[in-house]
Amino acid sequence: MAQNQASNASTQVVSPETLERVREIISTLPSDNCWKHVQPFCLYQGFWCYPFLLEGVILAQEFFKAEPSDIFLCTPPKHGTTWIKALTIAIVTRTRFDRSMSPLLSNLPHDILHHLEEDFGKKPDVRVPGLPLIPTHIPYDSLPKSVKDSDCKIVYVRREIKDAFTSEYNFSISLSSKDRGECHDYDEPSESMPLEEAFELFCEGKSLYGPCWDHILGYWKASLERPGRVLFLKYEDLKKDTAFYVKKLAEFMGYPFSMEEEQEGVVQKIVDLCSFENLSSLEVNKTGTFHRQGLLRFPNKSFFRKGEVGDWKNHLTPEMAERLDKIMKDKLIGSGLSFSA
Repeated sequence: MAQNQASNASTQVVSPETLERVREIISTLPSDNCWKHVQPFCLYQGFWCYPFLLEGVILAQEFFKAEPSDIFLCTPPKHGTTWIKALTIAIVTRTRFDRSMSPLLSNLPHDILHHLEEDFGKKPDVRVPGLPLIPTHIPYDSLPKSVKDSDCKIVYVRREIKDAFTSEYNFSISLSSKDRGECHDYDEPSESMPLEEAFELFCEGKSLYGPCWDHILGYWKASLERPGRVLFLKYEDLKKDTAFYVKKLAEFMGYPFSMEEEQEGVVQKIVDLCSFENLSSLEVNKTGTFHRQGLLRFPNKSFFRKGEVGDWKNHLTPEMAERLDKIMKDKLIGSGLSFSA
């Protein structure tokens, strides 16, 4: 009971006075409407973010109390966020639902879990009953102190930078309409920022929660310092041997597969359930709509564009690819982390 009380106290809906104070802080931050979205980016603690998300970041930093059972799913945007949510949901719920009853069959993964900075202070609790998973895009250094100081687990996924930019650009053009609340058609956005312009901004570090390389480095260093608490994964490795990493994920999160489960093919069933081909074919992900804070609505299909490794070759010039590779090589030098897939 005490634990539940602590949880509720740390995630209660904030007062109007507190929210106003936080908004005043945000109003003083450097801002840039470079992406021409519904809100300008603001620079906070070294990363760029929308004001409506920064509200949750700051509130979480002040009030969120992590619990040892929490498992944070951390990624930069468009680095396999939807997939890691699906995989971890399937792992954690596998003993409660057989495959035909999985919540993933009727819900977008983003609708199942409460996102820390999107929902903190706005919902009574960001924790979903029965699910210890809390997604966030917040850079490691800006996570609530209670998260970094606790024994909770952090799963981090990063993607090869050229594919990440390509995915982020294609997703971002679906935000280009000036009409807030409009359900943007992902295939036919009302107006688009030229790829070359978006590329320049990305290289300058002006991307959501960017610079991306700082985001990656923060979690990489944390995984070296506390390997028992921070699991650092590469999207390309997940694609190459999904079954292996599903077992690794389950072990790390405290939900290991039994010998009997492995013999019964439970691991492969999760792999198949969460595959891009299966999730993208589900009716909810083809026709549903995802709402974000009343400002934006996305067709669910926009979260399932391709999911391929190497798709950047269809969008970027060799010169663009070389420039991004050089940036990553320079930024990660001496870290021990490879910048390639």
